[in-house]
Amino acid sequence: MGLPRRDLQHHTYGDYLAWPEDVRYELIDGFTYAMSPAPTVSHQEVTGAIYRQIDEQLADTPCRVLISPLDVRLPRGDEADEAVDTVVQPDLLVVCDPTRIDERGVRGAPDWVIEVLSPATAAHDQVTKRELYERAGVREYWLVHPTDRIVIVYRLENRRYGRPDVAELTGETVPEAVPGVVIGWERVTRRLPGADSS
Repeated sequence: MGLPRRDLQHHTYGDYLAWPEDVRYELIDGFTYAMSPAPTVSHQEVTGAIYRQIDEQLADTPCRVLISPLDVRLPRGDEADEAVDTVVQPDLLVVCDPTRIDERGVRGAPDWVIEVLSPATAAHDQVTKRELYERAGVREYWLVHPTDRIVIVYRLENRRYGRPDVAELTGETVPEAVPGVVIGWERVTRRLPGADSS
């Protein structure tokens, strides 16, 4: 089951900028997908815990970690922003090329994208956005499943995502796309429902 579309017309970032701000959309190949309702507390806890770890470890590097809502424009070539027909808002992203960041957000593929799955977005994130990030050249794509307590890691190999690595949210996971970062899962999972508080 996919996310609802705004309509069946082809749209660009120029159209997107003119829409009311009370409803958020992502634009993929010109088609609009309504963003899910406000995230759950668990989603926010997981996203925040991962963000804090990455931010601490990137403090003295040119890389920056950014958090949704933030527009990531993924042009097909050198078209003007208003003509770009793909604009997404990943939960977390890391960009190591400062020239890709501007006041509107990010233009071009981030080095690393992390989506924290919820029931409403799981299929969209696992299929539609995985294919999009692969095509755009996102070097590493993580899908974090708070309910199932697993992370699925896709890494770009010869412009394609190889076979995913699947791991439980225990111990540590190291991204290859951003050296010097380690995600410790205990810091992420300790505040989730059912976590052992002792």
